[in-house]
Amino acid sequence: MGKLVEEFDAYRSKMNDRIMETANTNIKRFFALDTTSYAEGALDVKTKEMLGLVASMVLRCDDCIKYHLGKCHEAGVNHDEMNEIFMIANLVGGSIVIPHYRRAVEYWDELNDVK
Repeated sequence: MGKLVEEFDAYRSKMNDRIMETANTNIKRFFALDTTSYAEGALDVKTKEMLGLVASMVLRCDDCIKYHLGKCHEAGVNHDEMNEIFMIANLVGGSIVIPHYRRAVEYWDELNDVK
């Protein structure tokens, strides 16, 4: 994995731990809801992560995009599937998504050790 992936994972883990040190019940419930929503159910995990990635791209949240790219990678999303995910996100979100698309491709390449 590349530097972008390592830095993102380390920062996310560190800050989530910090948040949980002082989090109230509602924040803890929100984090738990987020976790359980992406668990296997009527939709499989892979599909849920692909949906999460499209939503994150349309909403233009780079941290969310990185997170869901990592989860899509873990779930076995291949390059052809990822290109279709990117296509849908750009179609729904419009040209304003393109800068996030660039960063998403860069991050996806690092996840897949593409030089």
